[in-house]
Amino acid sequence: MRAPVPHFKHRRLYRWLGLVGAILTLTTPRAFAQPEASVAATTQPTEQSAESAPSTQPSPAERPGYYTSRSIGTTPATDPPAYAQRASELAEWFGAEDAASLSWLDVGIEQMTRYEHRQNFYPAGNTNDNRFLMRNRGYLGLREIADPFRLALEFQDARAFGNDFPETTADVDEADILQAYGELYLRDTFGANNPLSVRAGRQSFDLVNRRLVARNGFRNTINAFDGLRVRAGDETTPWEVNVIAMKPVERFARQFNHPDDEQWFYGLTGDIRFLDPAILFKPYYFVLDTDRKGFNRYDREVHTVGLNVFGLLGDSGFDYDLDGAWQFGKSERRNHRAFAAHGELGYTFEHEWDPRLAAFVDYGSGDRHPFDHTNERFDSLFVAAHPFYAPTDMFTRENLIQPGLRWTVKPLKTLTIESFYRAYWLASDSDTWAPANVRAIYGRNGDFLGHGLDIIATLQLTQRWSIEVGYSHLMAGEFIQNLPNGDDADFFYVQTTLRL
Repeated sequence: MRAPVPHFKHRRLYRWLGLVGAILTLTTPRAFAQPEASVAATTQPTEQSAESAPSTQPSPAERPGYYTSRSIGTTPATDPPAYAQRASELAEWFGAEDAASLSWLDVGIEQMTRYEHRQNFYPAGNTNDNRFLMRNRGYLGLREIADPFRLALEFQDARAFGNDFPETTADVDEADILQAYGELYLRDTFGANNPLSVRAGRQSFDLVNRRLVARNGFRNTINAFDGLRVRAGDETTPWEVNVIAMKPVERFARQFNHPDDEQWFYGLTGDIRFLDPAILFKPYYFVLDTDRKGFNRYDREVHTVGLNVFGLLGDSGFDYDLDGAWQFGKSERRNHRAFAAHGELGYTFEHEWDPRLAAFVDYGSGDRHPFDHTNERFDSLFVAAHPFYAPTDMFTRENLIQPGLRWTVKPLKTLTIESFYRAYWLASDSDTWAPANVRAIYGRNGDFLGHGLDIIATLQLTQRWSIEVGYSHLMAGEFIQNLPNGDDADFFYVQTTLRL
């Protein structure tokens, strides 16, 4: 085990801060001037995914600016969160005079309750359960009144009731702080309404396409990080750069969360939107550096380099999304070499229901030779797996091949229905089915996990009250059938979300 070097982390942090300075020096407003005509041409509404409930704020795609990918789950969370709003709007509800004087304050409360029925849930040991999950969140943000200085605080309380599954911090995180940060916000640093933001403290956010770093929507608890985030530009500008140096926050069911002192997470991402209305680029580079302390505990340093490209194919109705990521580094005592990819082609029909049909495939490499000196299993980092790999929550982009079809319609303005077909194979039959932690080292179970059928309906009852109903069925393939008591799996849920 490598002995710790006291000042190594500080030197790495200084190098990242130096890189931030270099980027901000080179990215002048003139170098990235926005083509005026391209903004309106590329603005498109984004379909609601199963990951996020209907928003009381416009999504980034609906604001003046650029559209996001139509691939499921890739629409970034709004900032501030979708359930927050200006206090001036609340004051208008109550008929308060001079409501506009509260426009500097963002406030919001969200209450989510979900009933779940799971049958043969393999990550919990092939067991059944009927349970209720409840999540309450509150947000308070100060902006403009003390610019360029801003503050934000977000509270979370997540609980599970009637749970027969082993309790995990994916479900339970009672009375804790999800976000608490200070921000230096310079609105016109790179031109009119092209800002520079520097945030320090606890933060929760989406990066790139949410396939590696995500603020969870469906899971009862949410990823968070402690550290520094520098953001040049935003979702409405022709270019954007994010640099982060943070420690992932460890969740505890009934204790205050705190950062993992043995991990650092670094990231550099870009959004290049001004080149062509039909093609948008998102390059990214992440480093997850883990230095474990103690006897017989080994370090990991995983680098992830990737590119996401998506867009519309003119006025044909077709859209596409391509994403590839390469990983290298050290995984405990082994070299780390892994790869992941996503490809999708969709078509939106000209009909009042906005029907869209998409074919997609996901790949995350697996470890082909468990006893050699190279780990080939892709590390999915801080993904929100629910929208990408089925509501069953039994799959993630690690040792996985997933082709599928998605059909979406909106028969009413307030009703969205999504249906999916997916098939699942292990990328390596000698590696682990990761979420279930099941492995057949010599491939004796085969590699086919099964077929998945999903349907999700979301109804916006009022502006601030929605209900979502979903059902998923997994028809077991040979790998699952060869497990003890291996059989088909079912998942049904009803979820209500109220935003005040």
